Amino acid sequence: MLKALLLADLHGEYGMLESFMELAPDVVFIAGDITNMGTAKDVETCFSRIDVPSFSVPGNCDPKEVVDALEQSNSVNLHGSYMNLGRISLVGVGGSNPTPFGTPFELTDKQIDDLMKVSVGRMQKSVHNVLISHAPPHGFLDEIGGNHVGSASILKYIDKFDLVCCAHVHEQRGIVEENGIKIVNPGPAAMGNCAMIHFGEESKDIEVKLVNV
Repeated sequence: MLKALLLADLHGEYGMLESFMELAPDVVFIAGDITNMGTAKDVETCFSRIDVPSFSVPGNCDPKEVVDALEQSNSVNLHGSYMNLGRISLVGVGGSNPTPFGTPFELTDKQIDDLMKVSVGRMQKSVHNVLISHAPPHGFLDEIGGNHVGSASILKYIDKFDLVCCAHVHEQRGIVEENGIKIVNPGPAAMGNCAMIHFGEESKDIEVKLVNV
């Protein structure tokens, strides 16, 4: 059984990483906003405190310098790509669909769709198929002020996955299930929030628990 720690929305606050690592994960997934409009130095600081393999996507608050630094870091940058991790297939998409705030890394839904189409096309279906996305799928864990702000393109592809790890909307921490697909927003790690994911032997044997350290 593989145990993954899911973090998101650190926003440059790395003081709790040691406490997160005390949960003894085998791997770490990071679903974006590693920095708060930060720099390459922030990326270095973050991953120097993570001592197991990690797989990340940038968020809409991560500028190009951060995305470039992530590519050169100890973490695997999953944005727009696919990889196989034993019995787990991972697909990643970073940034977000447009926001009212003009943040550094925003994509149109067409751009997200193009990235997803390529990655999903390359993905070899495995026992567990996992999407790590900063933006949530439209209609799931994406509500702000009564409006759904998630990505329609991510929603389009969720039936290819057993688990969708997303973030972006801080107030929507939670776990929902739709047609056997688990969707989880671990909440902002800057406030000590995370999720622990236990991958079992069977394809739908995925246990997700929200944790606060």
